[in-house]
Amino acid sequence: MTLAIRRATADDASVVAALAARTFTETFGHSYAPDDLAAFLEEAYAVDRQRTVLAHPDYAIWLAEDDGEAVGHVAAGPCGLPHPGVAPGDGEIKRLYLRQGWQGGGEGARLMAVAMDWLLRDGRRTLWVGVWSENFGAQRFYARHGFAKVGEYLFPVGATRDLEFILRRPADASGRD
Repeated sequence: MTLAIRRATADDASVVAALAARTFTETFGHSYAPDDLAAFLEEAYAVDRQRTVLAHPDYAIWLAEDDGEAVGHVAAGPCGLPHPGVAPGDGEIKRLYLRQGWQGGGEGARLMAVAMDWLLRDGRRTLWVGVWSENFGAQRFYARHGFAKVGEYLFPVGATRDLEFILRRPADASGRD
């Protein structure tokens, strides 16, 4: 089944917050102490924070919906990754998640295409994404979209620090899957 994809608005802040917390927990929750996970989710996916992001013209979030139920999302905006090669105007895929049960059917690629089209709407520019060093499926996914590893950093989840890879897609990269 093909999911409907729509751009979220500030009115969707609670839906985005709940979905982001759920998909992060489904994907990575087993890796963290409960207090670390709870602290991260409370800070990163607070409803007010999502509302602020959704209201900002430089950021966008799209929801993938199955009969009106949000089952996936992708967020994009200016690059905030800690890499010396990041330049003003560079874009970033901030996160891309689908709930379990909706993965592996091409919906992630559809979400990625929507976000990349939006990021590249004004022409070619360098794109970035951070990915957990042990998320091999995501690394292969981003490689298919022209991203390659160019750095690393530590991503905080509560008191835990995860090794994240910084991936870059040069402005002169051609094509998207």
